[in-house]
Amino acid sequence: MAVKALATAFRVRHDDSKDIPLKDGKTAMPPAVPAPPYRHAAPSGPWPWMDFNIEFTTSTHDIDPSWRGYPQNQFGNWTPDQVGRSKMLEKCQMNKSSTVYWMDVHDDRSFTSPDIGGNGGTMVVGIENEDRFWDILQKERAENIRVRSIFVDDLSSPVLRMLGTTYVVVFLLIYLLRLLILRYNIEPFFFTSSINWIPSRYQEAPVHKKGDHITITLPFVRTLRTDAPSTSPTPTSPTPLSQSRSSQINTQAAFPMSDGSTLFIDLLAIHMVRDVKTSTIISYHPESTWCRTSAKRLHSLMQLVGGSVYWQKIFAKSKDPTFFFLAILWYPLYAWDESFELLYTHVSELESTVLQTNDNTESTRELHVLQAHLLHYQSLLHYFKVSVEFIADTQNPAMESSDVSELNESKKLMETESKNLISEIERLEKRREMLTNRLKNVMELAFATVNLNDSKQTRKLTEATVRDSAAMKQISYLTMIFLPASFLASVFGMNVGEFSDGGLQTLAHYAEVTVSLTLLTIYVVITFQTQSTFHDPRAPFLRRAVWPVLTFWKMVYKLKEKTVEDMV
Repeated sequence: MAVKALATAFRVRHDDSKDIPLKDGKTAMPPAVPAPPYRHAAPSGPWPWMDFNIEFTTSTHDIDPSWRGYPQNQFGNWTPDQVGRSKMLEKCQMNKSSTVYWMDVHDDRSFTSPDIGGNGGTMVVGIENEDRFWDILQKERAENIRVRSIFVDDLSSPVLRMLGTTYVVVFLLIYLLRLLILRYNIEPFFFTSSINWIPSRYQEAPVHKKGDHITITLPFVRTLRTDAPSTSPTPTSPTPLSQSRSSQINTQAAFPMSDGSTLFIDLLAIHMVRDVKTSTIISYHPESTWCRTSAKRLHSLMQLVGGSVYWQKIFAKSKDPTFFFLAILWYPLYAWDESFELLYTHVSELESTVLQTNDNTESTRELHVLQAHLLHYQSLLHYFKVSVEFIADTQNPAMESSDVSELNESKKLMETESKNLISEIERLEKRREMLTNRLKNVMELAFATVNLNDSKQTRKLTEATVRDSAAMKQISYLTMIFLPASFLASVFGMNVGEFSDGGLQTLAHYAEVTVSLTLLTIYVVITFQTQSTFHDPRAPFLRRAVWPVLTFWKMVYKLKEKTVEDMV
């Protein structure tokens, strides 16, 4: 029952995300996500959010050492100019408050929502209770908590700053007999890459037998079905339901399908602090509008994971908190699979339309748009697969403190579960390739239909041209016959001298000269023609010049052959 409930929850869209209803009752599509600047999502890059055409400026103002000074109080190379270009705080300032959902995974594998904020596992963080939220983050946890998950909706600037400066872990090094403070501050790249929709994955602050930080920012494709319920509108103005036919193809934009459903790009941004005693997962959701995945929805889905018998066995075999991270990655896989189901139906309808329509000129653009989106989905699936491989290859340093048998069992289990997820991603890629090949087949069929229609039109034009050519040929023959007669009639009609009874201007003379000039005209025209029935093709000029003789000889030769045949 828990597995069925989990599958249903993945398919049913909860009413926690706010849509934009239009006047006609439909729902506007989500706006296009920005094209990701990949170079700004690498923590190893020495110039965060710097372009070569921008002058570098150093900050001279005092830095607040408290959480309000994040990120520069922890990362000095992040100047105010770079923070401004990344829009890390600018976009969060639009949110006046954040909603935080808590969930703990205990050592006994139970999933609970602790009443930390005094509202049943949910806490709204605003200006009035910022200090209280900061105290909660600094408070020591119970020892039986394996993973604490923090799902944040509508991330505000104060909450971002507090989460970035929260994790300070103190260790006592017995060998050196002194206290060492390891500051596990969250890299600003986690927030900037998720705000700017940049796929990223990296590990930071690894400490042998202690822990590390891992981050994954993963764009994926989700479905907005026509039967999904609409909720309250937001102040943001809606975008058009379809891309303008005169505009360029934007693969970052939502893709409307024939049944009214829509495919759009969603985001999964997760940061995990892995530690020996307790670990923390931060799921970041900058905004919950446009039907995108909200913290509330992901929180409810992860609670259902606790009821899965399969995953309970995994949590029983290994104490590695990374398996909870891996379970979250099944969410985009469900979304991808549902999207390809709708795409299969959409491509089938396109095939039927192309087969039943003779004029597919209008369909070619739609086919090209879908093909462009499928090519873009190929790169997103690649990021998905690489992210899972990153989780499998990045072993938890905190697990090194366990005994060898437990560590080997955990590694083997992580390898198995990662392969299971990767095999599902490869299945999705094969399905995408199948849809791409079917789409290519439809495009070839559409082009063949268009070419066939063009060939029919060309054939009709050719037939009309041949008819016109035959008519012009007949007119030319008539002109060739009447031209000498018209010429002589004009000559005899000139008033140069009076016709008299004893003159040469008689009707017999006119007929003689007319016939002679007509025969001469016919001879000259046929002689200078390279293609004619009176001589062979490509015949030399001298051979064409004697065509009357050759024609007479052929006629006599054929007459003799016919006479011989008759005698036999």
